[in-house]
Amino acid sequence: MNKFLSLLAAILLISFTGCSGNEDLVFHPERIRETMNKVAEWQINHPRHAPNDWTNGAFYAGLFAAWETTQSPMIYDAMMAMGNDSTQWRPHKRWYHADDIAISQTYIDLYRIEQRQEMIQPTIDTLRILFTNPYPHRGIEMIKWWWCDALFMAPPVLVKLGKTLNGPQYYAYNDRYFRECYDLLYNREEKLFARDLNYVIKGDENDRYEANGERIFWSRGNGWVMGGLVRILKELPADYPERPFYQQLFKEMAERILSLQQDDGLWRASLLDPDSYPGGEVSGSGFFCYALAWGVNNGLLDRAAYTPAIESCWVALNNCVNEEGRVGWVQPIGADPRKNFNEDSWEVYGTGAFLLAGSEVIKMTQPRD
Repeated sequence: MNKFLSLLAAILLISFTGCSGNEDLVFHPERIRETMNKVAEWQINHPRHAPNDWTNGAFYAGLFAAWETTQSPMIYDAMMAMGNDSTQWRPHKRWYHADDIAISQTYIDLYRIEQRQEMIQPTIDTLRILFTNPYPHRGIEMIKWWWCDALFMAPPVLVKLGKTLNGPQYYAYNDRYFRECYDLLYNREEKLFARDLNYVIKGDENDRYEANGERIFWSRGNGWVMGGLVRILKELPADYPERPFYQQLFKEMAERILSLQQDDGLWRASLLDPDSYPGGEVSGSGFFCYALAWGVNNGLLDRAAYTPAIESCWVALNNCVNEEGRVGWVQPIGADPRKNFNEDSWEVYGTGAFLLAGSEVIKMTQPRD
C-alpha cells in the first residue's frame, strides 16, 4: 500500500508541476531526440518552396544535424530523396548568388557518406563559374556577399568542399568574400552585423533606427552569421592561418548576443529595441541557441556563463512547438525585423534552426570527460 501511495504521489507531482516539470523533461536526451524527430517529420510532410531554395538550404542543414543526432532512417531517406529525385543534386538558379548554393551544404554532407561524385559535381561546377566571373551587375564586378544572411548560405559550402576535396583554393575564396562582407556590415562598436548596406550608408536616415533611437540590428540576420560561423569553424583545420579571425568574431558576437537575451529566453526580432517587439522570434533565437551551445561544447565559450542562457532558450523554443511538431513564432521571409508573426507562423528555416539547436543542446546533457 505504501508503494502504491508513493507512486500515486509521484504521478500527481509530475501532473501538477507545470512548466518546471516540462523544463526538466526537455533536457532529457531521449526527449530531445523524440522532439527533433517529430519536428523533422512534420516539416518533411509539409514542404514549402523549391527543394533547393535557400529556405530549404537552412532546413536541410538542420535535418542533417537531426539525422546525426537521431540516426532516423526516415530523415536520411528524405534527404536522399531530395537530392536524387527532386533536385538531381543541383544548386538553385543563380550561380552568383550565395542563397542558391546553401542547399549544397547538405549535398556535401551526404557525399561524405555515399561517395558519389554526381552529388557534388554540380556544386563544383557552379563555384568554378562564381570564382571566374564578375558579379553580373551593370558590367561592374560587385562585392559578392553584400548582405549578412549570405554568411550562412555560402561560406559553409566553400569550407566543406575545401575540406572534402583538400582544396585550399576554396578556403582562400571564402576568406576573401567573407572579409569583404565583414568590412561592409560589421559594426565593431555594437559587435553586430547590419543586414545590408541600406542600414549602413543608404536610404533615409530614419530608416536605420528603431523607435527608441537605437540602430536596427536584425535578430535572424545576426543568427545567420552566428550559425554560419559555427559551420565554418567546424570545418577549418585547427592550424589554418585565418581561423583565429573567425574564432575571435564568433566570441565577440556571442558575448554581445548573450547580453541581449530577454527574460523569456528568446531574442526579439530587433535586437536593440525589444520593447517595440514584445514577442520572441524563433528563427533568430534558434540559430543563437545553436551557436552558443556549440561554443560551449567546443570550449570557445565559458560553460558557467553561457549555460543558463542556452537552457532558458531551449525551454522557450520547445514551448513554441505544437503537439503536431510544427515550430511556430517564426518571422516570415524578409530583410528586416517585421512584427507580423505569431504562434501559427512557420517557415522551413525556423525548423532548421530548431533542429540545429537541438543537435548541440543534447550534447550538453551528456557526461563530460
